[in-house]
Amino acid sequence: MSTAPLRTALVVIDMISDYDFPRGEALARRALPAARAIARLKARLGRQGVPTIYANDNYGRWRSDFRQTIEAAAASPHGAPIVEMLRPGPEDYFVLKPRHSAFFGSPLDMLLEDLDAKRLILTGVAGDRCVMATAADAHMRRYTVFVPRDCMASETAARQTRALQHLEGALQADIRPSTALTPRRLRAA
Repeated sequence: MSTAPLRTALVVIDMISDYDFPRGEALARRALPAARAIARLKARLGRQGVPTIYANDNYGRWRSDFRQTIEAAAASPHGAPIVEMLRPGPEDYFVLKPRHSAFFGSPLDMLLEDLDAKRLILTGVAGDRCVMATAADAHMRRYTVFVPRDCMASETAARQTRALQHLEGALQADIRPSTALTPRRLRAA
């Protein structure tokens, strides 16, 4: 069994939200099963030393604070169940992003460099928007990209299907379920 570092980071995109936007309630319902899968994956990978990075919208508020975002989401009827499962711990990292991609206008590049990450596991919402934009930027930066299909949610089943097809086909992302992401599989990628 290899003891080499996994050089992998788990990125949780936009899951910490009050879901108070058009179609937000529908997205929150679809995000609940993904949140459960992400929580299990985060716990399992955390035992392997894989860091978790929360990448969240700043909602156009340039004075936003991630702790405030967490508390606002925890106080909302749609966000609270997700925050309960995925509340960041003191060991976790976060970046606030101004646009769809977690890379655009954020310090994510520098953080991943400091963490010596070469593989990214992208999870979150919305799969056909922010997850896909982040995956495209990660692919262009030559990261090995995993987007476990059970750890992503889009507003509708059709949008989810199209997003997964694009992630796998055009962006060469591995979309197998999170249970397939073993240390051996990650090292082999």
